[in-house]
Amino acid sequence: MSDLSQMFRMLRRPSLLVRAARIAAASYQRDKDLRRILHTQRLPSPSQALASLLALEHQMEAQRSSGNATYHITRHVEILAALIAEASRLPRRDAA
Repeated sequence: MSDLSQMFRMLRRPSLLVRAARIAAASYQRDKDLRRILHTQRLPSPSQALASLLALEHQMEAQRSSGNATYHITRHVEILAALIAEASRLPRRDAA
């Protein structure tokens, strides 16, 4: 789980993309949005969801940075918003 958290924290994306995702994360509804994004009926745990979302986001970032014509910014924003929301559900480790 800490590896997933670390991977999430290491993401570097354009500030406008991140800002849009943060705004979208405020209205994120896990039950509805996560099922739609992951194309699943069963909701995974937050760590499983984070792993799946990170893989999807990696694909979206590759499309964005290569200028791929199939890139959809709205899809990228919704995946990043879900990542933000799911990461907030992970148990926090106390800094000692």
